[in-house]
Amino acid sequence: MTELAAMEFHPQPQAGEPKVWAFPAPERGTLDNGLTVLRCHRPGQQVVAVEVLLDAPLEAEPAGLDGVATIMARAFSEGTDKHSAEEFAAELERCGATLDAHADHPGVRLSLEVPASRLAKALGLLADALRAPAFADSEVERLVRNRLDEIPHELANPSRRAAKELSKELFPATSRMSRPRQGTEETVASIDSAAVRAFYEKNVRPATATAVVVGDLTGVDLDALLGDTLGAWTGSSAQPRPVPPVTADDTGRVVIVDRPGAVQTQLLIGRIGPDRHARVWPAQVLGTYCLGGTLTSRLDRVLREEKGYTYGVRAFGQVLRSAADGSGAAMLAISGSVDTPNTGPALQDLWTVLRTLAAEGLTDAERDVAVQNLVGVAPLKYETAAAVAGTLADQVEQHLPDDFQATLYRQLASTGTVEATAAVVSAFPVDRLVTVLVGDAAQIKEPVEALGIGQVTVVPAE
Repeated sequence: MTELAAMEFHPQPQAGEPKVWAFPAPERGTLDNGLTVLRCHRPGQQVVAVEVLLDAPLEAEPAGLDGVATIMARAFSEGTDKHSAEEFAAELERCGATLDAHADHPGVRLSLEVPASRLAKALGLLADALRAPAFADSEVERLVRNRLDEIPHELANPSRRAAKELSKELFPATSRMSRPRQGTEETVASIDSAAVRAFYEKNVRPATATAVVVGDLTGVDLDALLGDTLGAWTGSSAQPRPVPPVTADDTGRVVIVDRPGAVQTQLLIGRIGPDRHARVWPAQVLGTYCLGGTLTSRLDRVLREEKGYTYGVRAFGQVLRSAADGSGAAMLAISGSVDTPNTGPALQDLWTVLRTLAAEGLTDAERDVAVQNLVGVAPLKYETAAAVAGTLADQVEQHLPDDFQATLYRQLASTGTVEATAAVVSAFPVDRLVTVLVGDAAQIKEPVEALGIGQVTVVPAE
C-alpha cells in the first residue's frame, strides 16, 4: 500500500486582544426653535435612526378621550399640508424610509429609519408631519375604526387581558395608569379629528421635544440639515410639565379572569417598585435576571425543566414613568402560562422559589452567568443605529444622564451576589404581590385559594 502523505495543518487562529467597549456618548445641542438634539456618529452604520420624543403623556389626554394620543401618533403619517396620506407614504417609500409612532405614559415617540444618503429627504418629511399634520377627517375616522377593530382581539389575547387587569388592580381608578394605554371602545369611539388636533395643539411643540439622531454621519452637515427641516417647526414655549407621583396598592391578592374551557392559565404577578433613578436599580436588574431572565433562571429551571408546567416563565422590570425627583415607578412582574390542571401546583412551586430565594439567596454561579449575559453581549445588542437611538431616547424620556447606560454596565459588572439577592427579594416579596390569572375559574379557583397567597376574586373575561 502506498503511504499517505502527512497532512499539514495551518496554525489555528488565535483570538486577539478584546477591544474596550462602552455604550456611545451623544453630543447635545439645541436648535433655534428650542428643539433639543442628541447626535451620535456611528461609522459604518449606513441606516440612520431618528427618534423624536414629544411631551404628550397619556395623563394629558382629556377626560373621556383615552386613546387620543395613540390616534394622534398614528395620524402623523397620514398626510401633511404638502402631501395627502397616499402621497406621504409614497414619498417615504421612495427614500427607503420607515416611520412609526406610538404613545405611552411618558409621551409620544416617532421613530424614523432611512439610508444615510436619503436622510435629508426623510427628515423633511418627518418635519412636515410634526409641523403641519393634516389630521383629515376621513383619515382619523379610519384610524378610529381600525383601533376599535383591534380592541376585541386584544381582549381575546390572554397576556394582553392579564396586563389590563393588573393595571386596573394596582392603580387607583382616578389614575390614567389604571386604564388601557390605547383607550377603550367607549373612549376611542368618541375621538374625532377635532379632538386629535386639539390634543396636538395643546401638547406638541419643539420647545418640549427632543430629537435623537444616530448613524454614519460622514459628510453630513447635520446642523444645516436639521436647521432646514426640524428647525422650521415652530411653536410656543412651555413650562416643564409636573409629574404626579405614582401610587399603587400591592396588597397580596389574586384575581381570576374567567375563561371557561381554557386549557391554559395565563399568569401575571406584579407590583410597583423603584425606577432607574434608584441606587438599587443595577442590583435589581441583576437579581431579577437570575430569578427569571433567561432559560437558565431559577423559575425556568423549576417550572419548565423540573416540573414541565410551562414553556417558560419570565421575571422583568419595566419602567412606567420616570422622574429625577424619585417619584417615578417601574412594574416588577413575573409572567408565563401553564396548563390548567397544574395551575395550583405551578403557583405553589413559584412561591416556593421566591421563599427559597429569600432564605438561601442567589449563588455566585447564578450571578456570574447573569453578568456575562447582560454585560458580555451588550456590544451585539447595540450593533444597529436604531438600538442605540432607542436607548438614548429612553434615557431622555426617563430624565436620566446621557452616560446612564454606560455607567449601568459598569455597575452590573461590579454588583455582588449578596446585593443582587437583597434587591430581588425586596422586589418580589411573597406577601406583597398581585396575581392575575386568565383561565377557567371553575377548575383553578379552589386549588389557588388553598395556597393562601391572598383573597381570590373572579371577574368575567368580557
